Amino acid sequence: MSLSGFAAPWWFLLFVVVAAIAVGYLLSQRARRKRVLRFANLSLLDRVAPRALGRRRHLPAALLMVSLSLFTIGMAGPTADHRVPRNRATVMLVIDVSLSMQSTDIVPTRLQAAQEAARTFVRDLPPGINLGLVSFAGSATTLVSPTVQRDPVIHQIDTLKLAPSTATGEGIYAALQAIDSIESVVTGPDGPPPARIVLMTDGKETVPDDLNSPRGCFTAAQAAKQHNAPIAGISFGTSDGTVDIDGRQVPVPVDDDAVRQTAELSGGQFYKAASAEAIKQVYADLGQQIGYETRKEDDSRPWMALGLFVLIVASVSSLLLGQRLP
Repeated sequence: MSLSGFAAPWWFLLFVVVAAIAVGYLLSQRARRKRVLRFANLSLLDRVAPRALGRRRHLPAALLMVSLSLFTIGMAGPTADHRVPRNRATVMLVIDVSLSMQSTDIVPTRLQAAQEAARTFVRDLPPGINLGLVSFAGSATTLVSPTVQRDPVIHQIDTLKLAPSTATGEGIYAALQAIDSIESVVTGPDGPPPARIVLMTDGKETVPDDLNSPRGCFTAAQAAKQHNAPIAGISFGTSDGTVDIDGRQVPVPVDDDAVRQTAELSGGQFYKAASAEAIKQVYADLGQQIGYETRKEDDSRPWMALGLFVLIVASVSSLLLGQRLP
């Protein structure tokens, strides 16, 4: 029951009326006592008068005052923070499918663990969010354009295939292009829907070599910031990862710094996931951040319901004690 953010605080002026009623009740009780003392024979009154209720007789009136106070608070329109699903937003899931993703430092492999966590992430997003999927290795492919349908995204996640090289910048640019396409269709009076890129990668960009080149991931991250599409960068893997390429073990340590800088340049956040459980938790946290928003909503119903309950109790107690309503 909130006591803040009142939508119509001028209703609190009714407390003046409640106070006036309380004062009137006290004055009437005092006047009644004076009349009894003035005209009654006290010795005779003690014999014939019914047993006095004492202070219990004030209970219905006190409950009535409480009820009116609760109604007044309810009418003032208290508000509270409520988490509600987003009805309009675009999320692009960008997944690294370079050969390093077959490393088994994350059981069973980096890619399989990422696929499992991504499927859960997709299923848990609110239905009103447009979700798209991009995969990238030496180049990027938009597998699913932003849509509220979840089955196509899950199907494409299940069929991801590994390929050589890592072109992180291309993956980000492909996501931005998909975001632009959906914004041209669903833009409303409130402007384009908020957009977010969820980038999951395990290594440093190799195509191009310079991360600040026109198609590099750092340049792409700055473009994402200009598009108001912050990147949630998930660095997935460990420093001990290796892959078998042509019969030899090739080290594929995770590059946390590159992912962190990419996320920060876009105005987004960096997440470290060094295990299958960690990637699940990261996706769960992102689902809550992206899929829901906090809004101020009316919270007057509990006050009105409690006021009605107290009013009913006041009425019942008045009938039981005085055989009349207050």
